[in-house]
Amino acid sequence: MKTTIIAIALLFSITIEAQTDPKIYDIVDAVSEDRLRNDVKKLADFGTRHTLSDTLSETRGIGAARRWIKSEFDKISSNCNDCLEVFYQKDLVEKGTNQRIVKDVMVVNVVAIQRGTKYPNRYIIMSGDIDSRVSDPTDYTTDSPGANDNATGMAGAMEAARVLSKYKFENSIIYVGLSGEEQGLFGGQGLAKYAKENEWEIIGVLNNDMIGNITGVDGVVDNRTFRIFSEPITTDITDPKTLARQARSRRFYGGEVDGISRQLARYVHKTTKTYMPEMNPMMVYRLDRFGRGGHHRPFNDQGFAGIRIMEAHENYTQQHQDIRTENGINYGDTFEHVNFPYCKKLTAVNAITMASLASAPPSPKEVGIGGIVEASAKFKWNKVEGAKGYKIYWRDTTSPTWDNSRYVGDISEFTLEGIVIDNYFFGISAVGANGHESLVVFPNKIFR
Repeated sequence: MKTTIIAIALLFSITIEAQTDPKIYDIVDAVSEDRLRNDVKKLADFGTRHTLSDTLSETRGIGAARRWIKSEFDKISSNCNDCLEVFYQKDLVEKGTNQRIVKDVMVVNVVAIQRGTKYPNRYIIMSGDIDSRVSDPTDYTTDSPGANDNATGMAGAMEAARVLSKYKFENSIIYVGLSGEEQGLFGGQGLAKYAKENEWEIIGVLNNDMIGNITGVDGVVDNRTFRIFSEPITTDITDPKTLARQARSRRFYGGEVDGISRQLARYVHKTTKTYMPEMNPMMVYRLDRFGRGGHHRPFNDQGFAGIRIMEAHENYTQQHQDIRTENGINYGDTFEHVNFPYCKKLTAVNAITMASLASAPPSPKEVGIGGIVEASAKFKWNKVEGAKGYKIYWRDTTSPTWDNSRYVGDISEFTLEGIVIDNYFFGISAVGANGHESLVVFPNKIFR
């Protein structure tokens, strides 16, 4: 009898481990290349979307662009019985705030919220940037189509809204167009502050900035690889005693590459490899490209998990360039350079990540680890609402991804027999009845 019980328990564990959700495959298939192409073309045809450009014209400038984006979100909402709350979120940025703000400007974001049925104040966010620029960041009149940077990310957020609004999720999803990125990340700063003031519980931010180029300036052509940038640990703590305590903990117990943004990056990697195995997600252990920035950073600054998803191979002749031809090279971020099959794939990566996280229970807040100078690793964690059970993950200390796991059921402590704590890093996720998992939580307590 005991052997039978063990066999049944093992079979149940394997079933949970291997469970996938058929609707996630449907979401991949539903992303439309044609709609992405049409939306990018529309955005590029506004001439310039510079943050300081015309706001009165109906056909040119960032004002016309953001009104059109809002109208598209409104149409999506009307097609799902008003399932989206669509609004502008805005902040005044005064002339001289930095060298790129040459006049007072209202930085306006377009926000669309799809409320969760169970956790309406928990949000997974997909962002794209509305604005564009040419060589001179203060030139707000010259044509700046910004087809790849970043009409692709904005179109991706709109297409994700079209696809996911056909479903209901336990957690809320936000699709947002952020302004002011090229002038100093002002749109992200404004929305991150708004989120903090309104006590949003943000699961994570997927910042999409350039998701449509497959031909690198180095000649490499690759339509499957994409980069996921993430910072190692949060940087919002300023209290010296807390910082010292955290530094001491990382020194003796690890965790220097296991912050909340890094766990979000690993989640994107795992979800992609599960449902889109033809893709090659490339985790980059850096906040952003070398010396450069993106709109996930302001959310990181407020203590939220946030990552950047983008193409692996950039072409710098098509970024931040006046439209011209020099030495046989066509400069400028124009429509014909965008690869839409690739843009579709990266939009799908975002959509399935959001659908998975929006379907999952919350992560455990407290995860304790023990087993010092013992032959087994021990764990204790707090149970969370909506969890059918929990999964223990472990990996080699040099591995970028969670490579081993064990589902342990609806309990709050467990011992991994024969797994020596010194040789691995560990984490715990909550698993819902539908098989969807929360983000993994790295241990934040030690017990003996």
